[in-house]
Amino acid sequence: MTPEERLKIEERTIELLRTVYDPEIPVDIYSLGLVYKIDVADDGALTVDMTLTAPNCPMADFIVEDVRQKLESIEGVTAVTVNIVFEPEWTQDMMSEEAKLELGFL
Repeated sequence: MTPEERLKIEERTIELLRTVYDPEIPVDIYSLGLVYKIDVADDGALTVDMTLTAPNCPMADFIVEDVRQKLESIEGVTAVTVNIVFEPEWTQDMMSEEAKLELGFL
């Protein structure tokens, strides 16, 4: 995979992650700062490390499946792995300025 192909997949990944929402929060998971790492392997395997706003989030399965389904649609991606991690612990400081404004934190 060329660096250009990898970059295209990373950009499309971010674009699609911006369409995934926790049903309880009106801001996408990328802007919330819930996505910690995006890795595209040479064989097209895509791995995303992300967290949740709370470890006991009742919508965790729904969110992860939404992420997986959307990312599997990316041209050039051969496999998708979504890892839920809790280190570092998510805080509101990880949110984008736009997300903070949307939620009234600014």
